[in-house]
Amino acid sequence: MRIKHIPVGTEVYNIQIEPERRGGLVRSAGSSAKVLSLEGKYVTLEMPSKEVRKIHKNCFASVGSVSNPEHRYKKIKNAGTARRMGRRPTVRGSAMNPVDHPHGGGEGKAPIGLKHPKTPWGKIARGVKTRKRKNTNRMIIKRRRKKRR
Repeated sequence: MRIKHIPVGTEVYNIQIEPERRGGLVRSAGSSAKVLSLEGKYVTLEMPSKEVRKIHKNCFASVGSVSNPEHRYKKIKNAGTARRMGRRPTVRGSAMNPVDHPHGGGEGKAPIGLKHPKTPWGKIARGVKTRKRKNTNRMIIKRRRKKRR
C-alpha cells in the first residue's frame, strides 16, 4: 500500500526508497519502521535503528513487521550447521602467508605489525567510515544512535 494511505503510528516494512523501485528498507527478520508524520510530498519514518528519515509519499510499503522475530536468538551449534546455511570456514589473517593477507607471515605468533588492522585487501578494518555519499543523505532528519562498545 502507498505510504500516504497508511495512518500515523503504524508499523511498516519492505519500504521503497524511491517510487517505482523495489522495496529496499526494513527487510530483516522481526524488524519494522514506524510512520511518524505526513507533511507535503514526504512521509517521516522512524527506522529500527532510531534514524528518522523522509520517504516520498507515493512509495509503497507493507503494513506490519517482518516475521520470525526470534531469529536473532538462534544459536549456530556447530560448524556443520553453519556449512548447511551456506557459510564457508573463516581463516584468521595472522594464520596466512604475507602474500595472502596483510596480517600474514612472521615467526611464531607474531602481532599484526601495522598501525591499524587491515582487511585482506589492505583497507583499514576498524573505526573508519565506509558509507559512501548518497543522494538519499538529504532525506535523513536524525542520524541513527551510536552503538555502545
